[in-house]
Amino acid sequence: MKQIIRDLARRKNAIILAHNYQPPQIQDIADLCGDSLELSIKAAKTSADIIVFCGVHFMAETAAILCPDKTVLLPNPDSGCPMADMVDPAGLTARKKALGNIPVITYVNSSAAVKAVSDICCTSANVIDVVNAQSADEVLMTPDKNLAQYAAGHTDKKIHLWDGFCPFHNNLTPEDVTAARQQHPEALFMAHPECPPEILALADTIQSTSGMIRYAQNSAHRQFIIGTEVGLLYPISKANPYKQFFPASEKMLCKDMKKIGLKDIKNSLETLSGEIRVPEDIRKNALGAVQKMIDLA
Repeated sequence: MKQIIRDLARRKNAIILAHNYQPPQIQDIADLCGDSLELSIKAAKTSADIIVFCGVHFMAETAAILCPDKTVLLPNPDSGCPMADMVDPAGLTARKKALGNIPVITYVNSSAAVKAVSDICCTSANVIDVVNAQSADEVLMTPDKNLAQYAAGHTDKKIHLWDGFCPFHNNLTPEDVTAARQQHPEALFMAHPECPPEILALADTIQSTSGMIRYAQNSAHRQFIIGTEVGLLYPISKANPYKQFFPASEKMLCKDMKKIGLKDIKNSLETLSGEIRVPEDIRKNALGAVQKMIDLA
């Protein structure tokens, strides 16, 4: 199956992208693995005609926003994101108006339509830089309240929260972390900023998924507890074969990130099914918000 997929991708000039949370067999077949935005940026720079995005819906949309001249495929269209579904354009526009039209900073984990009514986007890695780059004293952040509270601890600006969250990050408890530390007393605890404030207060370091991989590579420590989706254990272990990694909790598993299988990729490439299209008026406005963030780098 893997060889069939590779042959199909070569014949159709397709590139296969896999998010860090995807199952191992999906990451192994991919041309590029990483977090959603870095994958989309890299894809935009390739000569591929087709992008097969193994992730969830908003990630494929982001690729379509950045790559309007390419065909973007999501092998299983049922792969969604509960957090992205917690905000809609009409509700966000109304909230912004109620707050006096202050700038809206939207996490890339959101739909293209929501990005299109936002002023600028952010990632979990650059959120602090994005917030501090705004000239306004107050901003509204959406959809992740935990990421917003994390940023609020690193700025003098007032951040208004949207009541959204990632279910599996938000459900990690201090008791889970304590139990993991008791099992692995020599391990450092790395937490994703989508975790609640009480979890981040326990962390030895707070990192995005790609940041966790780099941190482990540069650290002299040999053992780490990973406070994010369990899928990251595979790429972080591959990148650090002589170090040990343990999940903060086995319940941190995103079912949407596990919906794509090898057969889905094969079928998508064969029939070009699962194409993700963003209407041009939405795409242009969303691109503006994404590009402002990229330009800060």
